[in-house]
Amino acid sequence: LTQKVAVAIAPVGVAATPIVIGEVNPPQVAWSTIKVPLAIAAERKHGGPMPATVAAIAASDNSAAQALWDSLGSDEQAAAAVTRVLREGGDARSTVPAVPTRSPYTIFGQTVWSVENATRFTAGLACLPGSERVRRLMGRVNGNQQWGAERMKAHTGVKGGWGPGTEGGYVVRQIALIGHRDGSQTAVAMVTFGNGTSMASGTAALDRVGTWLSRNAESLPRGFC
Repeated sequence: LTQKVAVAIAPVGVAATPIVIGEVNPPQVAWSTIKVPLAIAAERKHGGPMPATVAAIAASDNSAAQALWDSLGSDEQAAAAVTRVLREGGDARSTVPAVPTRSPYTIFGQTVWSVENATRFTAGLACLPGSERVRRLMGRVNGNQQWGAERMKAHTGVKGGWGPGTEGGYVVRQIALIGHRDGSQTAVAMVTFGNGTSMASGTAALDRVGTWLSRNAESLPRGFC
């Protein structure tokens, strides 16, 4: 039985290569963390707040996220729209699939998203036009997502994702924006996976990452929009 952990850290607002620590291979699927660019894509298309966004982000509700996806048109159109948001945020490599890759799970949740690319996007998210509402919701997620960077005393916005791994065990992951007292921010993505990982051991492992981030908050790379 194994449980692997990886974390990537970058400042917002500047083009910087993320600091990556831990076991990054193989890159894991995004699960519900991809709901952040999905919600931004949907709200942009429709010119304002979408009722489903609150449940999709704060509660990580899958039906709400599917409604956002469906509102973007065909699966091909939706995949292209969410991928465009990834590109705008600074992830130049990840691509949202347009066809189901693993039944019965959502198409978008199976996006392969390395912690490095997830951090690049999250760093850009802090400054992304039209993302303010989604970021506010990340700052008040329900109890099912209050782990990882939420352990920090600093103001944080998070989005968690979790589901069974392709090689056994569970994948538990999170993207986070950490706010510092001077108004600067740090982007983080973290993941734990492996055939020895459960939801409980996964959130516990990411809590330890959050505690480590908190202890080293003053040393984290940071930036401004």
